[in-house]
Amino acid sequence: MVPALFALFTVLVFVVRFVREPRRLGNAVWFAIALLFTGMWLFSLLQHAGWAQTVVILVCVAAAALAALLLPWALIANGVVMLRREGRRPANLLSLLAGLAMLGVFALTVSGLFFAKQPWLRTLAVSALLVAGYVAFVFTGLVLYSVLYSRLSRRARAGAVIVLGSGLLGDRVPPLLASRLDRAMQVSQRSPETLLVVSGGQGPDELTSEAAAMAGYLTEAGVPPSRIVLEDQATTTDENLRFSVELLAGRGFEGRVLAVTNNYHVFRTAVLARRLGLKLDVIGAKTASYFVPSAFLREFVALLAQYRKTNAAALVVLAGGPVLLAALA
Repeated sequence: MVPALFALFTVLVFVVRFVREPRRLGNAVWFAIALLFTGMWLFSLLQHAGWAQTVVILVCVAAAALAALLLPWALIANGVVMLRREGRRPANLLSLLAGLAMLGVFALTVSGLFFAKQPWLRTLAVSALLVAGYVAFVFTGLVLYSVLYSRLSRRARAGAVIVLGSGLLGDRVPPLLASRLDRAMQVSQRSPETLLVVSGGQGPDELTSEAAAMAGYLTEAGVPPSRIVLEDQATTTDENLRFSVELLAGRGFEGRVLAVTNNYHVFRTAVLARRLGLKLDVIGAKTASYFVPSAFLREFVALLAQYRKTNAAALVVLAGGPVLLAALA
């Protein structure tokens, strides 16, 4: 009975929050909590079939062990691929660093178990595990909720679609940006009057503005120039959204607005739009598979930074709690 009540309560909290405003980071956390308690409730239903509970436990333990052994190496391998294909920028190091951090936590935990006569080592291992557990839980919730949000908003219709820039190769539209433009054209096919706002200024290593290059891509694909609106001043996602909405308002547009980015960037863009007070939904375009792990890690770090006070407080408590208890013992 108790597991069912917890599951019902957390699911209701999540549903209410989602209906009121789906573009909130807290929804991702509540979604993960609701899934956790729902899973515990379903597990409790097997209490009269002990063999079934044993099978579930064994499967979970095996999956956790496999993830602990394989995931760090998979992330490191992905990090190497990112460096080779995308260049040695700090953002492209995230997969590699995440894999190394997981190996570090694993090594510290094993050391704490084998060197039992070193209590400080055990304390550090507990702190590391608590921090890693918190990060893993929030990250899992973010990924799962991002997938849910993307799927629920992908069939939305709009009178205007904002395409967020993502950098050029000289004056050419790279595959990542092309996927956003293709997605915007797919959405605009539902209504021949849909405006396509291409947003992006000119970077120091670009031969033209992102907006101009994107407009050329759309024109070559058969989109009438009258349906294309250029916003060529933005240099950040914040400016992409604000400047584009202001440009539409200046043209007297009052219809529904969608923003298009890549699927890994959808939820953070939606959270940012809510913080800016903009009434728009966000949909995603496909991303190359090798880019996805690093991209989601990048979004995760950015969202943690947006809510840095809350996350910093949680990490300080989790990391410092075992140390404080050990000092008082």
